[in-house]
Amino acid sequence: MAEPALVTLTVDGREVSVPKGTGLVEAALAAGIEIPVFCYEPRLGPPVGACRMCLCEVAPGPLKPQAACTLTVAEGMAVKTALTSEMAADAQNATLEFILVNHPLDCPVCDKGGECPLQDLTFRYGPGSTRMTFPKRTFEKPIPISPTIALDRERCILCYRCTRFSESVAEDGQLVAVERGAASMIATFGDEPYRAPFSGNVIELCPVGALTSTQYRFEGRPWEIQNVPTVCGLCPVGCNISATTREGNVKRILSRNHPEIDEGWLCDKGRFAFQHLQALDRIDDPLRKTDAGFEPVAWNDALDQAELMLRAAGSATVTALSGGETVEQAYGLARLLRVGLDSHGAVLPEEIPDGLSAFRAPLSSIREAASVVVLCDEPVVERAPIVDLWIKAARRAGAEILHELPEQPVEGAVLITDDAERAASLATALGASAAFYLPRTPNGRGVTDAWSCASDGEPTEVEPALVVISGDEAALDPGVRALAARAKAVIGIGMFAESFAGVANLVLPGTSYLERDGTTVNLEGRLQRQRRSVIAPCPDELAWVAKLAERFGVELSPHASTVFEEVSAICYGGISFGHVGEHAPLPPRAIAAGPLPAPTPRPPLAGKGLRLLTYKPLFSGPAVERTPELEFQIPSGEIELAPVDARERKIAAGDQVTVRSNGTSRRLRARLARDLAPGTARMPRSEAAGLHDHVEVSK
Repeated sequence: MAEPALVTLTVDGREVSVPKGTGLVEAALAAGIEIPVFCYEPRLGPPVGACRMCLCEVAPGPLKPQAACTLTVAEGMAVKTALTSEMAADAQNATLEFILVNHPLDCPVCDKGGECPLQDLTFRYGPGSTRMTFPKRTFEKPIPISPTIALDRERCILCYRCTRFSESVAEDGQLVAVERGAASMIATFGDEPYRAPFSGNVIELCPVGALTSTQYRFEGRPWEIQNVPTVCGLCPVGCNISATTREGNVKRILSRNHPEIDEGWLCDKGRFAFQHLQALDRIDDPLRKTDAGFEPVAWNDALDQAELMLRAAGSATVTALSGGETVEQAYGLARLLRVGLDSHGAVLPEEIPDGLSAFRAPLSSIREAASVVVLCDEPVVERAPIVDLWIKAARRAGAEILHELPEQPVEGAVLITDDAERAASLATALGASAAFYLPRTPNGRGVTDAWSCASDGEPTEVEPALVVISGDEAALDPGVRALAARAKAVIGIGMFAESFAGVANLVLPGTSYLERDGTTVNLEGRLQRQRRSVIAPCPDELAWVAKLAERFGVELSPHASTVFEEVSAICYGGISFGHVGEHAPLPPRAIAAGPLPAPTPRPPLAGKGLRLLTYKPLFSGPAVERTPELEFQIPSGEIELAPVDARERKIAAGDQVTVRSNGTSRRLRARLARDLAPGTARMPRSEAAGLHDHVEVSK
């Protein structure tokens, strides 16, 4: 690829050369000079010049201040900011004065205080005192945009960052500007709650305290908190986050921009579902099953009982892993059970496709693709939400989005699939430049790596005498529960007794991803560091697994860093724990092993009507269920149809329809989904009780 042509200009007398097409704000930064902005945010698309805070004197050009954010560099351009131009300084002072005319001076109680760009720029560029003596405008406050977001309208400076995100990034179209002129204000469409999977991003985008988190309001100030860099553990994307803590509790989650993974965006589950850490029904002591239910038991007694159960079962122990464990936790369990008991029976989180490492690329490559082929039965946003934003960015950039495998290879195409069995063959048939498999679990890749390198031998099918269930998600899986029903005894590891009710004989307390130190592997195959943000109310799993392992003659360190060194020597090229940094790099592509056979078509399911596809919604599971603010996001009463099938049945979006299957009848609301193949219908798994492989749908 040819190097871009360079353009030379001066900013406040400093000469700088930048690629042609660079924005003036970025060019100034390259010269070491900041041009202040409010509305400007490169991730939101073309600038709109709404706030006028970036006014500069630009030559050649008109003899008046110009909005720097709307300009690109030109050869010989001479730019003067407020640092060297009286005209620019007067313009910026006037802009700030105008913004502050009705802005409330409530910094001491505003949640943005101490982290507020308006506050910072007023100190640096604004007038020292006000000339305004009239009363400021006031409005009813706060306005509930949704259960997670509050709006203080008198603080809004109409930068339109939030509405531009809603319209041009998330493409949900729910946040809009209403009225005109001095009466303009931000509102939701039709005053409905802002119910969208990425709504919380507008809180971070807001440059003032207009949009705030209902969870974080009045919970902490900048001088009272710490921000811990870590990685989200609630889906396979592995978004980079900062956990804000105060007095030993997590108070909020912020994005930590990794431009190749998440570009600084977060889904609402990752942003708001941290409250499960403080859930009232969380267990912090071991529980033993009795005739009356679970009762607490001392740790030493619990480990004694666990040892007896493991010795009695021996190699007939089967391990069911959730895919939410760190690499180190999974390796520790594998060493205990595979080496200590010679048990190779396992239910791994999912099948991880071989061969895709030859198509490895960063998620950001989706945006650059000429075409994106999405072959997923489940909605991408429900399985790996940030991937859905990359697909939308690709479509806005002109990419063709296909939902069927084309007959011929497509140059520069990217494949996204949830079909583990055929993923590599599909990528080869497409001639993909990059391919991504969307796992069902946050760390399915890392858990599979850890299990495989703990001992020789493949997982085997064993009739279980004992089942060890790791994680609440695994305990709630119907397949795992059916396996547990065949065993004589069950040991559970999790955070909530409810998950193991009627299943486990002994439950050992588990931790959340925000309470662990270790590593995970995201859907790209990128090894990332999870840092402990707060101390759990119970011992770390690795600590007590190491104690159990010692009883079986297995040497295992209780420290994640030491365990990782063992795993890394086998799986990750010997990289040290300390080098798994805050912005993890993507491993290089593997060399293709050779051509794969063409993907075989799936056999059609016999039956009349539409083939029913079910999925686990993003807003579901133990963490969401213990976050009251997210209850409104949980989907209910809907069925998705392909547009062609809806037209044939004269069904419009929002219509009430009757869904019939094997004598079961339900009334649901219809939604149209462009990504659904004709002849299929789709709904959340929790809503599909009583419905079978094929359904009849009618008005």
